Amino acid sequence: MAAPRVALLITAEPFDAAAETAALQTSGSDVGAVATFVGLCRSEGGILSGLELEHYPGMAEEEISRVIADALARWPLDGVTVIHRHGLMRPGDGIVFVGTASSHRAAAFSACEFLMDYLKTRAPFWKKEHRLDGSTGGWVAAKAEDDAAASRWKSGE
Repeated sequence: MAAPRVALLITAEPFDAAAETAALQTSGSDVGAVATFVGLCRSEGGILSGLELEHYPGMAEEEISRVIADALARWPLDGVTVIHRHGLMRPGDGIVFVGTASSHRAAAFSACEFLMDYLKTRAPFWKKEHRLDGSTGGWVAAKAEDDAAASRWKSGE
C-alpha cells in the first residue's frame, strides 16, 4: 500500500472544499469513500459580524500533525486533508475543512469525525467575537460538549 496523501494547511486564505474533496478522491488507487466536514462562521442569531481566529504558528501545525498521525494509525486511510483558517471570518465563511479518504466508508467517517473532535479541543486556536453593534466580545470559551465528544476516542472507539 502506498503512503497516504496528507495535506495540512493553516492559512488566512479561503479554501475550495470541492477541489479539496476531488484531490482526496484520487489520493489512492482503491479509494471507495471520502468523508468531509466544513466548519462555517456563524452569525450567532444575527449578533456577530465576524469571528477572529488566532493561532500559535508552528505549535498549531505540530499539534494537528500529531492528531493526523493518530488517525492514520487508527484507520486504513488513503488520504487526509486538514485546512484551518486564521484571521477575521464573516458569517458563512469556511473556517475549517477536514477530509479523509479510505477504501470503506466506516473508516472515512470515523477518521473525519475523530479529527474534527480533536481539532475543537486540542488545536491551539483562539476565537474572538466581533459584534454587529461594533463591540468586540470576549474570547470564546471551550465547550464541555466538545470535550465530551473528544473523550470518547480515548478508549479507542
